[in-house]
Amino acid sequence: MNRARGMWKALEPYHAISYFSPETRKATDALGLKGGWMSYFGCRAAPLGAVGPGLVAAMFYNFHPAMVARSLPDAWTYATPEQLLDARLTAVDNAVRRLFPDAPPYQTVWSGEPVKRAAELARRAAELAPVAGRPIAAANAALEWPDEPHLALWHATTILRESRGDGHVAALVAAELSPCQALVTISAAGGPAKEVFQLNRRWSDEEWAAASDDLRSRGLLDAEGALTDAGRALRQQVEDTTDALADQGWRALGDERTRELLDVVRPISAVLMSAGLIPADNPMAMRWD
Repeated sequence: MNRARGMWKALEPYHAISYFSPETRKATDALGLKGGWMSYFGCRAAPLGAVGPGLVAAMFYNFHPAMVARSLPDAWTYATPEQLLDARLTAVDNAVRRLFPDAPPYQTVWSGEPVKRAAELARRAAELAPVAGRPIAAANAALEWPDEPHLALWHATTILRESRGDGHVAALVAAELSPCQALVTISAAGGPAKEVFQLNRRWSDEEWAAASDDLRSRGLLDAEGALTDAGRALRQQVEDTTDALADQGWRALGDERTRELLDVVRPISAVLMSAGLIPADNPMAMRWD
C-alpha cells in the first residue's frame, strides 16, 4: 500500500467519529436539526458558511442533489454554521471520552505524550497539505485550531481527509465519471454494494441503470455490469491520481515524521474500528485489516 493511501486508512476512523458517533446527532438534535442527514450535511458544510444545496452537492460530489436539498438550506434555519462548528467539536470531545475511558491504557488519548505528539505531527501534515483548488479542505484549514490534543488531532485529520477528497473529486472529473458513475465503478471494482450506495447516496434504480448504460457505451462496463479492462484501468487511474495528489503533503512532511504519526495513530483507529464505530458496510469503502 502506498504512503498516501496508508495514511488515509490510518487517519480516517478518527475523523469519522463525527459522522458515526451518537454524540453528533445528539448535539444537532439539541439545536433543532431534523434527522441524521441534516446533521451530516450541516456539520460537514458548516466550515463553508451558510451555503446552498447546489454548491454542497457539487463539492461533496457523489450525493444525489435532491438528497442534499432535503437538508440544506433548511439546516441554517435551525442553527448557524458557527453553532454547528461548536456542536461537532463538542460531540467529538464527548465521543472520544466515551470511547476511550479514563483508565489504562486509553487515558493517553487526551492527556498523554503519544497523542500530544500525534496532534503535533498531524497538525504539521495538515498545514502542509495542499488546499489550492480544494475548497472543503481550505474552509476547514481556515478554522481556529482547538487547544486540546485529541481535538487538534481530529481537526488535522479532517483537513487531511478533505484535501484528499477534493483531489479525488478532481480525479473523477478528469476521468469524466459523473457522481453516480463514480459509485457504479467503485462498486464494480469490489467496493460497497449498490444497495449500500443507494441507501447512503440516494441514486434511484433508473439513475443507476442510466449511468451503467453510459459506461457500457464507453466500453468501461460489460453486459453483466463488471468492469472491462478499460474500466479497471480508468478506475485505477482515478485511485492513482488521488493518491499522487494526496501524497504532496506527506512528501513535504517527510518519511520519518509520517511514519511516526502512523505508528501513534494506528492503535487509536484500531480501537475505534474494533468497537464497531464504523459499520462494515460503509459508503467510504473503509476496511480494516
